[in-house]
Amino acid sequence: MRVALIGSADFGKAALEAFLDRGDEVVAVFCPPDNPKSSKPEVLKEAAIARGLTLLQFASLKGPEAAQAMIDSKADICVMAYVLQFVPQELCKIPKHGTIQYHPSLLPNYRGPSAINWAIALGEEQTGLTIFRPSDGLDEGEVILQKEVAIASDDTLGKVYFDKLFPLGVQALLEAADLVVANKHQELVQDESKANYEGWFDANAAQIHWATHISQIYNLIRACNPAPGAWTKFGEQKIQIYDCHKHVAATFGAVKGKPGEVTQITLDSLFITCHGGQIEVLKAKGAAGKVTGAELAKELSLEVGQFFAL
Repeated sequence: MRVALIGSADFGKAALEAFLDRGDEVVAVFCPPDNPKSSKPEVLKEAAIARGLTLLQFASLKGPEAAQAMIDSKADICVMAYVLQFVPQELCKIPKHGTIQYHPSLLPNYRGPSAINWAIALGEEQTGLTIFRPSDGLDEGEVILQKEVAIASDDTLGKVYFDKLFPLGVQALLEAADLVVANKHQELVQDESKANYEGWFDANAAQIHWATHISQIYNLIRACNPAPGAWTKFGEQKIQIYDCHKHVAATFGAVKGKPGEVTQITLDSLFITCHGGQIEVLKAKGAAGKVTGAELAKELSLEVGQFFAL
């Protein structure tokens, strides 16, 4: 099939290579303009150039130039893989079989840009991916294909995405494209009564409040690992916590210390009390970069009995 691809980053590159490697013809690659503030090259752009493909970088995909480029591509289908720009319906409908898009949740649950973060932070035990028809609404189009994945009790954002939803998503795009081009697919309207939208999982969402329950804090840290990094403060120093264990107290009275209190420093870690137990910090980031919990304690001159900000 003749494929036009709109995307960016590693997922866009992986989708591009998957279609090419199985023999499809990628007739156009749309990716965002270069970011002058970033020294990191756009990997999808580099992959497209390396393969000798038609690379298109428009400041906006809403203009006539983008539409004409899509018309000129004579694509059978357009595939959206990690898209950072708004794609209007006029552009989506140009290819013979329209456009399909990947989203890392089981729509209509967790619409929005940080779907995986929120699912982990809110304690979900299952998530998945959806291939759907993009509309002008955010993640609201008809569903073509869905795949479920489990969220294990110790899974981080990185593990759920890179080990599960990333590879499964690339294969789902291939599968859905085949179904659509062969006219063997179904399109199911999303149930708006079950829809929820979550915004960006930003610095405010990533802040640790030590007076909250241990399960909430543990889920938050997992949801922010590797990015944006769950954070707290010791004095004026911002600390980001990544790898950790949770130690749930058998009873309320068995909780050692008060919320935010450092109760133990070991050779590898440090323990911080919260409601219902203690978080053992294994890896964190302070002024000196990523270090073990014990190295962080040394960097901050921490002592048992001192407190992180609530």
